Amino acid sequence: MERKFGKYAIRNITIYIIGLYILGYIIQYAPFRTNITNYLTLDPYLILQGQIWRLFTWVLIPPRALSIWIFFTLYLYYFMGTTMERTIGTFRYNVFIFGGMLFMILSAFLTYFVYYLITGGNQELLAGIMYALSGVFSTYYIQEAVFLIFAICYPDIQLLLMFIIPVKVKYLGILYAAMLAFSAIYDGLIGRNYAVFFAVFFQFVNLFLFYLSTGRLHHLKPKEVKRRQEFKQNARVMPKGLTRHKCAVCGRTEETNPELEFRFCSKCNGNYEYCQDHLFTHQHVK
Repeated sequence: MERKFGKYAIRNITIYIIGLYILGYIIQYAPFRTNITNYLTLDPYLILQGQIWRLFTWVLIPPRALSIWIFFTLYLYYFMGTTMERTIGTFRYNVFIFGGMLFMILSAFLTYFVYYLITGGNQELLAGIMYALSGVFSTYYIQEAVFLIFAICYPDIQLLLMFIIPVKVKYLGILYAAMLAFSAIYDGLIGRNYAVFFAVFFQFVNLFLFYLSTGRLHHLKPKEVKRRQEFKQNARVMPKGLTRHKCAVCGRTEETNPELEFRFCSKCNGNYEYCQDHLFTHQHVK
């Protein structure tokens, strides 16, 4: 895919995403008579009513409320995003970001389908539920996934928690992943907020696909497992008459004297191995 479509990848996509957030803040706090943000959300009910632009405009909605901390948050997004783009390449990072967006859209429509079945297709009730849940379908969970892939690639980088406590990213990644999983199970399944469940679940799917693409699960492939097993079996088989260890002085081996231990001498010029009786008493070969 990269050979065919790599030329279409957006370079420095993190800067454009942050630019969309800034535009979203301007829209949120502009003195309009109506809240324009309500016309931008990812609401499947309204999309099916013909408001197709919502498939794209939801990325304008910032993942966090505007505060003094947002500047540090945006800087952290910029740092992690640009670092990951340099690490895995522009195309693969684009695939991860746009994949997260597509999964978020899928999450929204699956949530709509579930509540359609629960409400029996009651349009008025369904419209209210999807309006209340539309805020879940934002870039918040996508940015959390970016943090997790950053933690996977750079586990030993330290961040200052509360600007004081140095903490390795891998520990924060484990904590964030646990919190997201807890939210998906407790709020999503137990609390029946299926929007949260699908939003978190599919970002974990995107994260898992990224992990697969790194090749770190290559050792779990059936062919690789079979190759390792065959190698171990062949390594155990020794041709008849050959031994692994042989003392250079007395000639005893692990076959003739299995109770002996054998070691190589670091002071001898060459690979000379000796049994425990001659390891410290032999004359060094120069």
